[in-house]
Amino acid sequence: MIRNKTRKKKKKGPVQAKKISYDGINFASGLERYMYMQLKKHKIKAAYEGETYEIFSGFNFPNEAYERCANGKGEYKNRGSKKILNIKYTPDFIGDEFIIETKGRANESFPLRWKMFKKYCTEHMPNITLYKPQNQKECDETIRLILNSRNK
Repeated sequence: MIRNKTRKKKKKGPVQAKKISYDGINFASGLERYMYMQLKKHKIKAAYEGETYEIFSGFNFPNEAYERCANGKGEYKNRGSKKILNIKYTPDFIGDEFIIETKGRANESFPLRWKMFKKYCTEHMPNITLYKPQNQKECDETIRLILNSRNK
């Protein structure tokens, strides 16, 4: 006798974090909320998504470029002779001497954007410390590191 077993379908594409509201703020993930709660608990001032940085300037592209839309759909045609938009980056938390980017699971564009932001920091904010905790334990360690740096 053969039984039909129900199989769980594997999710396709990137994992989406659950949006969570807390203290009147809409966080993009539970990890962001956790980091916010820890900053608040330890009386560390930081703005949530307080500033957006332009990490790559837009430019005019006068050449022809035959391609589909960015999502891979549509007609293969000349999509050149256009203004290419700038690339922006909005960190999760910005304090006086630090920036925190909580990142559980990164999408495929994040590593490049993060590298570009690091370059931007070296040129425009050389004294800032960056933190990129990926779980609650690393959020706790980030708090400890910030507190220790203040006690020096």
